[in-house]
Amino acid sequence: MAKLVGLKVDVIVATSTPAALAAREATRTIPIVFVTAADPVGSGLVASIARPGGNVTGVSLLAPEIVARQLQLLKEAVPRTSQVVVLSNPTNRYDASLLKEVEATARSMAIRTRVMGVARPDALEGVFSAVAKDRPDALFVLFDPMMFNHRARIAEFAIKNHLPLMAPHREYAEAGGLMAYGVDLRDNYRRAAGYVDKILKGARPADLPVEQPTKFELMINLKSASALGLTIPGLLRQRADAVIE
Repeated sequence: MAKLVGLKVDVIVATSTPAALAAREATRTIPIVFVTAADPVGSGLVASIARPGGNVTGVSLLAPEIVARQLQLLKEAVPRTSQVVVLSNPTNRYDASLLKEVEATARSMAIRTRVMGVARPDALEGVFSAVAKDRPDALFVLFDPMMFNHRARIAEFAIKNHLPLMAPHREYAEAGGLMAYGVDLRDNYRRAAGYVDKILKGARPADLPVEQPTKFELMINLKSASALGLTIPGLLRQRADAVIE
């Protein structure tokens, strides 16, 4: 980010909350547009949704609301679920609010949660070993760019250890995970381009309200369900935006 600021770019587009936070720490004058901020107010990126107030604006993920829905969908797909391991990156500032939502929703559904922190890629193998010993009913991945980059490893581990996986992005299901529910990231990127256009034409980020996502998608990997010995309820399959046969 310091290099970008040194180049005196007109706008910085940040694809994640950590990237947006790093950009804001590097400059308070160059406009910053975030594409997937999980909790823009809670993480301190903006003062409010309606009036960001600084040099940062963009499109949110509604992450706290989505994680609750993810647990509900997981329970619907795998009714026997009573214990879930949650993979979380403790270096992400917004994780605390997401975990609170996960744990509150889990309690209301009589599901026990165990949070395992993954701060670096080289910590994954140790976490995998701990999860295998813990033998939970399912694996739940929070929003995190580092884990997203290693989604294939996570999905492969889940299938190998007979764990239904719920994740926030369709790419996890495409990599072999059981289910994914979340914001349509392609739509967020298109809408972020609209912010860039307005800013280049003279608008100030402080005056551009943060937009909430409007497109969500549920993807189910039926091939993985078969490998796990699961039968996905027909009504849930009908609600899916895409299925992998």
